[in-house]
Amino acid sequence: MKKFLFIVLLCLLFNKAYSIETRIVHNIENEIITNIDIKNEFKYLVALNNSLKELDKQKILSIANESAIKTTIKKIEISKYFKKIEINEEYKNILLKNIFLSLNLKSLDEFQIYLKDYDLTLDKIKEKITIEALWNRLIITKYSEQVTINKKQIISEISKNSNIQTREYKLSEIIFEIENKKELNKKYDEIIKSIDEIGFENTASIYSISESAKIGGNIGWISENSLNNNIKKSINHLKISETSRPILLSSGILLLKIIDIKNSKVNADLEAEFKKASIYERNRQLSQYSKIYYNKIKKNLKFDE
Repeated sequence: MKKFLFIVLLCLLFNKAYSIETRIVHNIENEIITNIDIKNEFKYLVALNNSLKELDKQKILSIANESAIKTTIKKIEISKYFKKIEINEEYKNILLKNIFLSLNLKSLDEFQIYLKDYDLTLDKIKEKITIEALWNRLIITKYSEQVTINKKQIISEISKNSNIQTREYKLSEIIFEIENKKELNKKYDEIIKSIDEIGFENTASIYSISESAKIGGNIGWISENSLNNNIKKSINHLKISETSRPILLSSGILLLKIIDIKNSKVNADLEAEFKKASIYERNRQLSQYSKIYYNKIKKNLKFDE
């Protein structure tokens, strides 16, 4: 009943009769989240992932609500470690460029015009990426020493493919959690059914616990040399548009969809190839630590719904 009333409250965001009134939806450690915040999160998520438009508003509002909570919790935590919620302007511009290029836009000016269609400002996007960048910096500070990279093993794998054609995959991901292994098949079937009905991208937005969920699970082009053996074996037989079987990770269960495949010649410079592979593996492990740390601090916060 409580959940139903909450959804009704959110749906009123789109009723003109209620559009002026601002109401508190959540209070987390005296940081409030209003109906307007959730409405803005709604617009932000749809702007970054247009496929969300295919979902009904109630579903998008639920996703926006969870996203707003996550952003607020991250902001609370980074405020304990950084005096100001600021990042270097040059780095900020690089992050902005990554976003507008992913939307097939050519310039910051085009991006600003694009944002107007969603009633969003560049300052709002800058605020979002600044919080995320500082959160990532915090995770790196806390966990970088726990990241393990097996250089010998990675170099060995790269050497096997040296000077021959190797594959690169354009991938999208869904990472989900289960209480115990008995739930795996049930959850997997549920997600596959959702993929069949509304597509992989929208399903990622609903089910995935990865940060990539807000952009439909897209993780871009990855060389097979950057993938560990477990992941490589799970996708090397797949064709374009196919989805892998569940892949067990320490942070959850991974599903990968092949968006595209291309062949390329391996760089003879083993150190350069190792650097690319190690960056991917480092980011993968840090992403796991990020999820663990977020869950830990969320449990310890005063959370009024």
